[in-house]
Amino acid sequence: MRKLQPEKLPRHLAIIMDGNGRWAKERMLRRIVGHRRGVETVRTVVEECSRLGIRFLTLYAFSSENWLRPKTEVRALMALLKRYVKTETSRMMQNNIRFNVIGNRDELPSDVNGELDAAMAKTAGNSGMTLTLALSYGGRQEIMRAASLLATDLAAGRVAVATIDETMFDGYLFTAGMPDPDFLIRTSGEMRISNFLLWQLAYAELYFTEVNWPDFTTVELHRALCDYQARERRFGRTSDQLHKEK
Repeated sequence: MRKLQPEKLPRHLAIIMDGNGRWAKERMLRRIVGHRRGVETVRTVVEECSRLGIRFLTLYAFSSENWLRPKTEVRALMALLKRYVKTETSRMMQNNIRFNVIGNRDELPSDVNGELDAAMAKTAGNSGMTLTLALSYGGRQEIMRAASLLATDLAAGRVAVATIDETMFDGYLFTAGMPDPDFLIRTSGEMRISNFLLWQLAYAELYFTEVNWPDFTTVELHRALCDYQARERRFGRTSDQLHKEK
């Protein structure tokens, strides 16, 4: 495996953490056991990304569609989320990590929102990596929400039609103020983005691995990042154009 080049790391890494249930099923364990092991992987990956100097890490933790899962599993996931945020806040402080949440938080239980608010407030002054959890999040829903907010401002005369561009629209998204992801990793072998950051992933490099999330070690993370560093990001230009600009 190639050695990582610090200057070529993605500024913003996004991960679809998939395969907790599959991992548990393969071992004839309850799904919640897989989710618990997945939380351990979150801790490992977050701390390694922070150590490497990645500035933004966004994890797809709970989609808007996940509410359709059995109620017992949803309750267990919410309890696991609450416990994770509460216990990991001190680690975030130690690692200078700022905590952030995107998604439709109105759908989350009030006690979970309380822990999320407390963690964001406590880590707000940290200047290292920004860790964002996407919770009750859907990309289409985010774009519709942004369009609605923009339409409201247009109707109220706060925005002129002639001033609307991509940069302005970015400001209405949950991710306002954050750079778009450079690199997306999805675990467990599924090759789709599942309604995650649909607007923001327009030019991201995509990486899919058969490894289930609970088995996604720092070695697997480095393997993915090495793959990213071997790619040429042209953004519509030719290789010759890029080489002339260097």
